[in-house]
Amino acid sequence: MGQQEHYRKLERMYLSAPINTIFTPRIAISRGQAEVQTEVKEEFFHAAGSLHGSVYFKLLDDAAFFAVNSLVKEAFVLTVSFNLYLTRPVTKGLLIARGQVVSQSRNYFVAESVLTANDKEVARGSGSFLRSRIELSEVASYR
Repeated sequence: MGQQEHYRKLERMYLSAPINTIFTPRIAISRGQAEVQTEVKEEFFHAAGSLHGSVYFKLLDDAAFFAVNSLVKEAFVLTVSFNLYLTRPVTKGLLIARGQVVSQSRNYFVAESVLTANDKEVARGSGSFLRSRIELSEVASYR
């Protein structure tokens, strides 16, 4: 299997996740990088009327995670830890999370991601990821 086929399979796997029926995101994956986009919806707001922190986390983790999994063809990776910095509130616009791998060994990876809304940085994060024992070929939506 070629790299491009692997990226497209990862994209399909991501979009098929049940949680993404709520977020209706778009994703683009390339070698060591991923970009996730979704429109802000009022359903994503906390009681004070702006984006809930869980949405920041989801998009930043997703972008970093798929940047890492782009480098791992045979196994599903797992998020081990993720640090998050929320820098500004969001009430409207297009959210874009861009992730990239910054360090890797055989089984351990570090990736960073930046979230923008309305062309302004609103959050950033970094995470560590491990190659799991779950084979991608066993994940129905990857096939």
